[in-house]
Amino acid sequence: MLEAKNLNKEISIKKIDKETSNIKIFNNNILIAIVGEFNKNLNKIEKLTNTKLFFRGNSITVKGDEQSILAASNSLTFLVNKYLVTNSVENDDIIYSIKNGISEDMKENKNNIRSIDQVIKTPRRSVIPRSKKQSDYLKALLNENVVMSLGPAGTGKSYLAVSVAVNMLMEKKVEKVILSRPAVEAGERLGFLPGDLKEKVDPYLRPLYDALYDLFGFDKVQRKIETGEIEIAPLAFMRGRTLKNSFAILDEAQNASLTQIKMFLTRIGENSKLVVNGDPSQIDLLNKSHSGLIQSTKILKNVKEIKCIKFDHNDVVRHPLVSKIIQAYNHNSNDKN
Repeated sequence: MLEAKNLNKEISIKKIDKETSNIKIFNNNILIAIVGEFNKNLNKIEKLTNTKLFFRGNSITVKGDEQSILAASNSLTFLVNKYLVTNSVENDDIIYSIKNGISEDMKENKNNIRSIDQVIKTPRRSVIPRSKKQSDYLKALLNENVVMSLGPAGTGKSYLAVSVAVNMLMEKKVEKVILSRPAVEAGERLGFLPGDLKEKVDPYLRPLYDALYDLFGFDKVQRKIETGEIEIAPLAFMRGRTLKNSFAILDEAQNASLTQIKMFLTRIGENSKLVVNGDPSQIDLLNKSHSGLIQSTKILKNVKEIKCIKFDHNDVVRHPLVSKIIQAYNHNSNDKN
């Protein structure tokens, strides 16, 4: 975790008048990363905070009302912090920095810049939590043996789980990463599909592959699959196994039955972690009541060794429009009920 004194060496904020502040970023590499190509990051901050940003030399002048200036200033400070911790500023960081900059505790304490105290390092990038729930989820992934997460698309359930799995594999804390999901929603009938088992299952595991490629790189992922350090397995093929020294992720668990989830959870062995992820609003089973995800969280709620994290639209870290789409569908569902 970086202390404020470290930040003070890299950034200074000076209030010029009620509607203007001047921000200086002393490290040119940090400045270039934050400004972005053709000032695209500054343009996005302007739009999201309703301010005007003027960039010259190593200074950024911020104009707007008091709260907007505070949001933009906090955003820029967070981005400096993010670069110091991970040596990068990415597109999603801009969106999160705005959320971070206008949160309620920021309004109450103008000098309180939320620190970055959790960083998961992988070969291609460093991953940080982008909401309070993501922070709780990350702590659970690191500290608990069994974690269940429920929530809408774009909340980082799969991505964070894969990032922790990759990190633990790199650091040799586990010997194998296993990715699984209900391969075909209507009973996992794979026989009619062409190809071998991997070719049959791959299309259904594409989101997990995408996360692996983003964090590990295509070539490394392929090599790890060839050596067996990364295994792709449909949920039905997990039966009868005991997982030792493994990190296993069951994705799209809303399409698994209660019996299937019980079977997956009882595979846990020595020095292993199991993660169950799902979105109860996207059940593809013909009979939605057959989904075992919500039932399982209720059944296991008093098992203190199992941590359950529930995300909502406020935790969406994809495009801001995703959160609005989820809210619109939720309102429509509530209106019908």
